[in-house]
Amino acid sequence: MSAICMAAGALCLIYYMIIVAYAGITADFAWIWIAAAVALGGGSLLLRYGKLHPGFYPGWLKYAVVVILAAGFLLFLFLCTKVVQGMTSKGSADLDYVVVLGAQVKKETPSRALKKRLEKALEYAENNPETILILSGGQGSGEEITEAECMSRYLIEHGIPKERLVLEERSTSTKENLEFSNELTGCADAKTGILSNNFHVYRAVKLAEKQGYLYPEGIAAKSDPIMQAHYVVREAFALVKERLKGNIR
Repeated sequence: MSAICMAAGALCLIYYMIIVAYAGITADFAWIWIAAAVALGGGSLLLRYGKLHPGFYPGWLKYAVVVILAAGFLLFLFLCTKVVQGMTSKGSADLDYVVVLGAQVKKETPSRALKKRLEKALEYAENNPETILILSGGQGSGEEITEAECMSRYLIEHGIPKERLVLEERSTSTKENLEFSNELTGCADAKTGILSNNFHVYRAVKLAEKQGYLYPEGIAAKSDPIMQAHYVVREAFALVKERLKGNIR
């Protein structure tokens, strides 16, 4: 068990270095892999010390730690399973609206994540010509235009009529994306798709349900394969956070 923990910790450290090399030192939530590496490495040393010094740890402590770790692992596995299930969402044909959730814009250019969402939005719009697209996202740090405007430019350049696009340009979070989009269009009472990168879809749909969307359906865009494992882990923690804040049921 000690060797397994040490090996797992080493893998976490290697993956952290891959994330930093690929996405930069400021990659969101990347520190969790360092924390995991330290925890697993420390656990490995404690297990080895206990094996070399029988009776050093009280029996009750050993069982308490095992129970806590097992419960935490099962919860984490359950949440990751839910995230992965959302990654297969396709959405029904001919929805009334599709809310395209915003993501980072680099000056006036869509980031990799946003580009993948736009590619999926374009595909859906071309296959479902009556659906209205709600482009939702305000302007954040490092962005010279709103995320909604960036999305609008891309879709118009690729042949989607301006009349099919509704721009929501105030939101700064997924919760606000959904809230402000409904204020503009009343989409919560209609058949509405929620389009985002695959790892984000489950949480987005749960947020929509909490806000009173009657028929929300996830539409999963592709995600960066190198960052996929990181995103799934990050989403598991994000689900816990949203539940504690009362944003999801």
